[in-house]
Amino acid sequence: MNERTDRHDDRRTGRPPAAPRPRHPARALFWRLFVINGLVFTAGTLVLALSPATVSSPVLLTELPVLTVGLALIITANALLIRRSLAPLDALTTLMRRVDLLRAGDRLTDSGNGDLAQLIGTFNEMLERLEAERSASSAHALAAQEGERRRIARELHDEIGQSLTVALLELKRVVDRAPEELRGELCSAQETVRASLDEVRQVARRLRPGVLDDLGLHSALSALGSDFSQASGIRITRDVDPRLPALSEEVELVLYRIAQEGLTNVARHSRARQVELSLTEEDGRLILRIADDGCGGAQTEGAGIRGMRERALLIGARLTVDSPPGGGTDVRLVVPPGSTSPPVSSSRPVSSSPHTW
Repeated sequence: MNERTDRHDDRRTGRPPAAPRPRHPARALFWRLFVINGLVFTAGTLVLALSPATVSSPVLLTELPVLTVGLALIITANALLIRRSLAPLDALTTLMRRVDLLRAGDRLTDSGNGDLAQLIGTFNEMLERLEAERSASSAHALAAQEGERRRIARELHDEIGQSLTVALLELKRVVDRAPEELRGELCSAQETVRASLDEVRQVARRLRPGVLDDLGLHSALSALGSDFSQASGIRITRDVDPRLPALSEEVELVLYRIAQEGLTNVARHSRARQVELSLTEEDGRLILRIADDGCGGAQTEGAGIRGMRERALLIGARLTVDSPPGGGTDVRLVVPPGSTSPPVSSSRPVSSSPHTW
């Protein structure tokens, strides 16, 4: 009656309808337990009142077994009902202990437990909010990191690289004019400067691969595999599906960085002789896979894998790392449908056939 009156008053005054009163989980839980205990004790009282059993004063020894059995039945029924009613709290506690913001999508489903549904829903909303905030903060941090990498790579290429190039040309001119007894030492210095120039270019390319911006993901993965094989001596097989849809720049960058970090981990820790790098499409999903035949057995996740998980969250992808002892390591990134951009015309060449270096 009061709610109807309030609604009519709101319509007459033009005010928005009042929000429903929030339900308090603690109060709802109290009433749940109160009702359960009340029903159990009421049922016990009715059974005692309607049954032919009597209780004498003082209690006779023959009546003690009946009272004991009745009390045990009441306690057992009460315990079973309360345990069943509070079972979602155990599941909620288990989820709280295992929840990880880098592994999104872990939720507790409501199984029709009435008043506890609000508590479960509130916890799921909290997880969604925390995951969204974590994803947003990671996006800002990684964007700033990529911007800083781009700036450093440009400075290495434009400033240090050009300075070393000028020094290399000056040394060449000095070598041509130097006497024979000094030419050997000057040639050695020239080779040192040339090696330093190559290292600067490699560092700049690792910081921000220009081939990714100019030629696309296929060519960037090809160059990444070639550089990895030359630097580590590990044989790598690359297989990129030529029928991949057009990808956004963000997705391409995430795929490239995860492949780069995965190959770096292989070179540092796996002691592998062969590694497979593949990018395929299955049922609308993109699957990036880096698998090696190394020692495996990675029990703890370091900064590299956690960084890969943070990047995966930016595009809503899921990263799994399977590393049984002695069975190598299999890193798999699954990008769900909808993460690709609309098809756009591009003149960047695409390499379609598998390659082995």
